[in-house]
Amino acid sequence: MAIHTEKTYFVHESSYVDEPCTIGKGTKIWHFSHVMKDCVIGENCNLGQNVVISPGVTLGNNVKIQNNVSVYTGVILEDDVFCGPSCVFTNVTTPRSHVRRNDPEKDYAKTLVKKGASIGANATIVCGNTLGEYSFVGAGSVVTKDVPPYAMVYGNPARIKGWACDCGVKLSFANDHATCVECAKTYQRTGPESVVRM
Repeated sequence: MAIHTEKTYFVHESSYVDEPCTIGKGTKIWHFSHVMKDCVIGENCNLGQNVVISPGVTLGNNVKIQNNVSVYTGVILEDDVFCGPSCVFTNVTTPRSHVRRNDPEKDYAKTLVKKGASIGANATIVCGNTLGEYSFVGAGSVVTKDVPPYAMVYGNPARIKGWACDCGVKLSFANDHATCVECAKTYQRTGPESVVRM
């Protein structure tokens, strides 16, 4: 008896998905993209045109990756992460063309992008750093150190320029408290580089 297994995700005919890998229900992989082996991609993700997901990468649910982004081995994107067009991840801290550095356990520095974080177009995330929950990296920025949860950073190197709500709206603090003007969530500033949602 024949067993029919229906794909619960979409892959454009111009793209490649290497086996083995796991792709969640409702995910869409668009034109000229390449998902390499041993990847885990969650549900309802959207990978735009010319996206590369390198071996062993993990993407959470509802991750949106815009055109021309390569997510290299050692990078983890948690649920609800947004990667703007042509943003860049690195994974080797001392690259040399003539020196072979491709052992994921020894040579690749881990990069963690936590739940709800957004990375603007053409931003560069230097490997070995963590972007906190719901942090917001401005377009064209270069991230060279950890970014706290809810922080809005931009520039080269990226520095904290403010704080963002879960919904992405910039927060205005008075007496270390802020209420989002769009969704009414409330926040408290607990230090010069620390904000928590109440």
